[in-house]
Amino acid sequence: MRFVIVAALVGLSTACVSQGKFRNKSAEADQLRTRGEELEAALSKSQGELETERETARTLQAKLDELSSAKGALQAQVAELSSSKTKLESVKAELEKKSSEYEKMASALRGEIDAGRVELTELRGKMTVKMKDKILFSSGSATLGRPGKDALRAVAEVLRGVEGKVIRVEGHTDNVPVGRGYVTNWDLSVARSLAVVRFLQESGVDPTRLAAAGYGEHQPIASNDTPEGRSQNRRIEIVLAPGETPEPPPAPAPAAM
Repeated sequence: MRFVIVAALVGLSTACVSQGKFRNKSAEADQLRTRGEELEAALSKSQGELETERETARTLQAKLDELSSAKGALQAQVAELSSSKTKLESVKAELEKKSSEYEKMASALRGEIDAGRVELTELRGKMTVKMKDKILFSSGSATLGRPGKDALRAVAEVLRGVEGKVIRVEGHTDNVPVGRGYVTNWDLSVARSLAVVRFLQESGVDPTRLAAAGYGEHQPIASNDTPEGRSQNRRIEIVLAPGETPEPPPAPAPAAM
């Protein structure tokens, strides 16, 4: 009987120990499960953050590539503009390059130029001597006065050495009707240009280089609504433009015997 009771007590004690271990293991398992869930959540969060960082990195890389491409395009534009600037400066220098005739004319007419009675320009090999009519002619007249002849002698001195140029004398007027002697301003402008051509020829300028043209009031360079503008429009322009060297006239045929 005593043996039975002892056996029962041993069995009961063993059962209590097993249940205690089970509860401990179960608690440990719960803790491990919870820890695993926490780690899984942390891992998932880290993966999400990593993916966000990767997306940010991809976006930044795309922007960097875009900026790099834009930089390359800008550098190409800068190089192109620099090349264009160099070409323009070269063209400008060529256009502004003055001929020996220009330098001689500027020197010969320095006094008239400084006084504002004569303007001298040159562009693309075309030189223009612009003279106000009041230093050449009296109002409504095509007769050269002394101041005009003095100025034209200085011009003729340079023109005598000019080769390969056409020397065209152009007459211009304002729009005020002529008073007497000429039907229209056009007639007056032609008469004045012819008077200058004749004087240049008499001063030794090759007549095969000379031409006369009259434009009347039809090519103004200023408004005819003011006295100042009309004064600018009344002018003689002597234009030197590139021209062909004239061929000598053919020899006369021998007289028939």
